[in-house]
Amino acid sequence: MRHRIALPAHLGQSFTLQQASAAGVGRWRRDTVDLHRPFRGIRSTSAPQTFAETIACHRPGLKADQLYVGRTAVRLWGMPHPKAWSPKEPVEIAVPPDRTPPRTAGVKGRRVAAHRFTTCRVDGSPVVDPITALFSCAQELAVDEAVILLDALMTSASNYPDLQPGRPIVSAADVEERLAIWRSFPGHRTIRAALSRARPGVESPKESETRMLLVSSGLPEPVVQYEVRDRQRVIARVDLAYPELRIAIEYEGDGHRSSKDQWRRDIQRQRELEDRGWIVIRLTQQDLGAGSRALLSRIRRAILSRTA
Repeated sequence: MRHRIALPAHLGQSFTLQQASAAGVGRWRRDTVDLHRPFRGIRSTSAPQTFAETIACHRPGLKADQLYVGRTAVRLWGMPHPKAWSPKEPVEIAVPPDRTPPRTAGVKGRRVAAHRFTTCRVDGSPVVDPITALFSCAQELAVDEAVILLDALMTSASNYPDLQPGRPIVSAADVEERLAIWRSFPGHRTIRAALSRARPGVESPKESETRMLLVSSGLPEPVVQYEVRDRQRVIARVDLAYPELRIAIEYEGDGHRSSKDQWRRDIQRQRELEDRGWIVIRLTQQDLGAGSRALLSRIRRAILSRTA
């Protein structure tokens, strides 16, 4: 058995065949079975298992005029795409209109005009701006799913799950302006319908989902991230609220259950709200699915108790 030659350290875990040749790695070594072939012209020391690893494998093969777009761009920005990532999901690449989009296994290419996007970088990867990321996958979204993504685009919250820090903060006016530039595109009606329902300040996808459930069921639209104050002191900032009725609606994710400190803070905050006459309704993922009827009934009873 021939001894495998160690690869030059500067090649890293993923590299192109050209990079390997330039580093003095012969064809025999780069084609050995210990190296994986995640994409055409790419070798890696291990098979990618996650989205981040897949992008790290693919990035060395990007050409100067290529960047990530579509669902790939949405995931790079950390936006909550409704479909979970799968290893079978192709990497989506944008090229200028006068270039041929790549057509290889695991890659989906498309042409995008330069005036339609701004080039950004996320963790070293060239990617279209967040609005273009949304527009370029709009055709695969339902209106409610687009609302959740628009809420994520428009939030300035630093604690929104998975969103990239330092991302551009987008307003509804920014989206309207870009719609005027793009005009007609696959899914544009979905974005236009969703934009009027999107709200700034949301701190999680489940808050958006809860708000839409209430409105679609005929309940009044609650206020997002409402601050309850006692004189100058902020008692709580509740996910959703009917302030005039003193009703607070709080979504409890796994972090509220698994963190002792968070759990204790939640209890103390609920006590302070109830001491001031607030009705606090807490819900979980169960209430957004099979338990939604019971949740809606509880909220309706709470509203009735304050309006009767």
